[in-house]
Amino acid sequence: MRTRTTAGAAITAIALLALTGCTGASGPAPAATSEEVAPGFLALADESAPAGGELVVQVDYDTAEAAGLDPQAAATARSWMLEGLVYETLTTIDENLDVAPGLATSWETPSDTQYVFTLADDAVFSNGRPMTAADVVGSLQRLRDTPVTWTGQLGPIASIEATGDREVTVTLSEPYTPFLAALANTPAAILPMAEIEAGTVDITTEMLGTGPLVASAHRQDEQWTFVPNEHHPDAASLGFSILTVDIVGDEATRAAALRDGSADLAILNSTDSASLLSGAADVRVATQRNTDFHYLMINSIGGDPALADEKVRFALNSAIDREAINTLVFGGSTAVTGVTPAGLPDSCDPSMLPSTARDLAAAKSAIDAVGGLDLNLLVYTDEPVLAQIAQIIQQNLAEIDVKVSIEQVDYATYSGKVYADPSDFDLALSWFAGYADPSMVTTWWNPSLAGFSAVYMTGSNDLNAAIAAGASTPAGAERATALADVCDLADRQSEMVPLVLRPSTIGWNTAELSPTLTADEGYGNVLRHIAEFRVG
Repeated sequence: MRTRTTAGAAITAIALLALTGCTGASGPAPAATSEEVAPGFLALADESAPAGGELVVQVDYDTAEAAGLDPQAAATARSWMLEGLVYETLTTIDENLDVAPGLATSWETPSDTQYVFTLADDAVFSNGRPMTAADVVGSLQRLRDTPVTWTGQLGPIASIEATGDREVTVTLSEPYTPFLAALANTPAAILPMAEIEAGTVDITTEMLGTGPLVASAHRQDEQWTFVPNEHHPDAASLGFSILTVDIVGDEATRAAALRDGSADLAILNSTDSASLLSGAADVRVATQRNTDFHYLMINSIGGDPALADEKVRFALNSAIDREAINTLVFGGSTAVTGVTPAGLPDSCDPSMLPSTARDLAAAKSAIDAVGGLDLNLLVYTDEPVLAQIAQIIQQNLAEIDVKVSIEQVDYATYSGKVYADPSDFDLALSWFAGYADPSMVTTWWNPSLAGFSAVYMTGSNDLNAAIAAGASTPAGAERATALADVCDLADRQSEMVPLVLRPSTIGWNTAELSPTLTADEGYGNVLRHIAEFRVG
């Protein structure tokens, strides 16, 4: 049977009953907490709790990819999470954000460019066909040959071949440290290649995977319904009989659903939701740390002409008070970060970045030299926290005589202005998924690799070389030094400016649901351990 990273073994059943469980006890819910019930976990499912009911989850937005439901084209955290219910990957990440076995039960690395994977012998697609080595080879080759966002994250693959009935060997053209972590996210899922090649399945409209669930119904931007994949090793032990995912854009509505019991679990984007639910019986709200982070784009190509000047951009960067963003917007629950997500091994220390000095006199001098600035700051309305961050930046930049006008638009309008060629904005706020390896997200600072950022930033040869060095250096002190160089160069060039980590706020009904939730997450997958959830 497959080796699985189950949380249930982390603490004893007695401790589980004491710490989590569906007790039904009433009382005021505490404020959002990041307190761990066991190392690496915000909650652990009680295996003795009642099970078999309907699990209702409310999320903020649906999949919205140009290629439909094709997981290889998935570019948003919600797509990764929802499609990850159906699809599985060769590797996964555990509660420590370390790479762990998935569809590959083990692997060997005969050299720093060769990976030999042993495949699970119990992986079966929901149509009843066992997964083969050909599915693995075909899936990775398809991703390698397709110009989608995740293609670049796979690294410099030279060859992919089946070297046994249950064995696949991948050879890289040069060392690439994040390779195993890159295989752990939904876009690297193993697909039913026999059916795809035969034309019997169109995975842009239908999902067919080896995961624990099967999508039985979907109304875009409204609702998903999932039922168990009867062929999955966990099918008999699932703690619920059906999963309903409601797409609810309004956060107050999601919070209300937790309060009245119409939702068992909800993703909440605001730390204010904890106080809104403070009097709700049987509701717990927790903050899950993420490697995701908010950042500011400073448009050096299509923005105000003065923004082509690195000194001007750095002046804006160095005027931003990131600790104020953490305190005033997130209640001190997150952390300042550089390009590499704070907290990951080998990530750079954000307190050592050149902008940290916040030399307002020097910044104002650079702005005065161009006669002052009047800039627009673009945010999208889907995430209210962006407007709150924008207000802090607006106040910060006023200190160096930069006038900022905040423009709030829907995401479609935002995307059209930011990612179109030519781009049409001065400043814009968004967030990146930080992943599970610190050198993965750095590639977005190389416009030729990222693609999407080429319309608003130029990058540099020096930064591109530093990014490549960070990705090829083995984990450890030498890589930490290489990644510090990436952070330093990106900070000085100030085209994409990291701000603070982006935590997830999760609420659940303790009277109905006993979930397993990790304290840290690298790919935005709140439902990573859903096979362990129990619903009374």
